Amino acid sequence: MTIRPIRIVGDPVLRTPCDPIRTITEGTRTLVRDLKDTVDDEGRAGVAANQIGVNLRAFSWHFVETGEIGCILNPVIVELSEELQHDDEGCLSVPGLFYPRTRSAYARCVGMDVEGEEIELAGEGLVARLIQHEVGHLDGELYIDGLERSVKKRALRQIRETL
Repeated sequence: MTIRPIRIVGDPVLRTPCDPIRTITEGTRTLVRDLKDTVDDEGRAGVAANQIGVNLRAFSWHFVETGEIGCILNPVIVELSEELQHDDEGCLSVPGLFYPRTRSAYARCVGMDVEGEEIELAGEGLVARLIQHEVGHLDGELYIDGLERSVKKRALRQIRETL
């Protein structure tokens, strides 16, 4: 079991758009195992590859309610609802800080599994938030980028003070 350290805001890998996975290799399989092991640690819902220092388009999830742990390679969001949800959001790369963030209430993404088979991840509420949050990471974004201006200003100040 390999739980990889999480990169923290300020690390350039978090701001670099991730490269697509073109071929599934033994390195890809190791990445998937590491992502699943890392997301299975206490209090984690999702981990993007760049959060563990790997610049490839992959993320893992852990749905605590069902115990499901999975990983998707080259995810692409193909559907977002117009209906919105407003809730506090946090991030392992911005530890201990939560801010209100607006997201689509429903999201659906497609990608592939470690065998190269197409898979889909879709849902409402926390699942929708997770999909948007993790794909954002793979695009080089942090959730704080989408905060309302006044909240973002406060968030950036708190980040400077605490990290």
